[in-house]
Amino acid sequence: MSDIGIVIGVGASNGLGAAVARRYAVGGLRVLVAGRTAAKVGQVAEEIRAAGGTAEPRVCDVTDAAQVDALFAGASDPVKAVVYNAGNNRRIAFADLDAATFEDFWRVGCLGGFHTAKAAIPSLLKAGGGSLIFTGASASMRGRPYFAHFAAAKAGLRSLAQAVAREYGSQGVHVGHVVVDGVIDGEIVRNRLASYLEQLGEDGALNPDDMADAFWNLHTQPRSTWTHEIDLRPFKETW
Repeated sequence: MSDIGIVIGVGASNGLGAAVARRYAVGGLRVLVAGRTAAKVGQVAEEIRAAGGTAEPRVCDVTDAAQVDALFAGASDPVKAVVYNAGNNRRIAFADLDAATFEDFWRVGCLGGFHTAKAAIPSLLKAGGGSLIFTGASASMRGRPYFAHFAAAKAGLRSLAQAVAREYGSQGVHVGHVVVDGVIDGEIVRNRLASYLEQLGEDGALNPDDMADAFWNLHTQPRSTWTHEIDLRPFKETW
């Protein structure tokens, strides 16, 4: 048997979810690479296998509790690490924000985290403990103009993580929350804001592989020194 790591919210190969999946595979876990797009999770899983790791692609819509439950039910070996990285973001003026859009962002950014925690906690307890890490954002801490929908979802996810951490930490489940405070140098930003990345200059954006090391460090922390929340930002980021 080999311990399983489940990374939910994997997209492009140069994104954060893929980087975390790679890092967990390097650490010796058999990784279930989960995301909405079959082609993307398939590519990431194949890249991990080509590098000598063990990975399997899984298509999963985090807003559907049945699909999340099926993802965990399909894990044949002990689940020792879970990462919830699903999320989306878009600049929307509050005057243009309708209830349906607000709910869509909340379903991915917060409700999906709830579905994941509900499925992950029993699996982690059965395995004798492990880690459950949520990806947050600067919006987890504060709301800003044009991002009410995103901030509401991320703040809810952060509170969920805190509540679950306090309830299950003493039972061996290490719940972590990673505040991403800065631009991630991945496919989305490269396609939409390439000129902005160039303005930021060297190390002005978050490197996904460097970020993945922080997730792995949380997962491997000894029980005597668990960290619940960390924040990651480029050294140039104003905060």
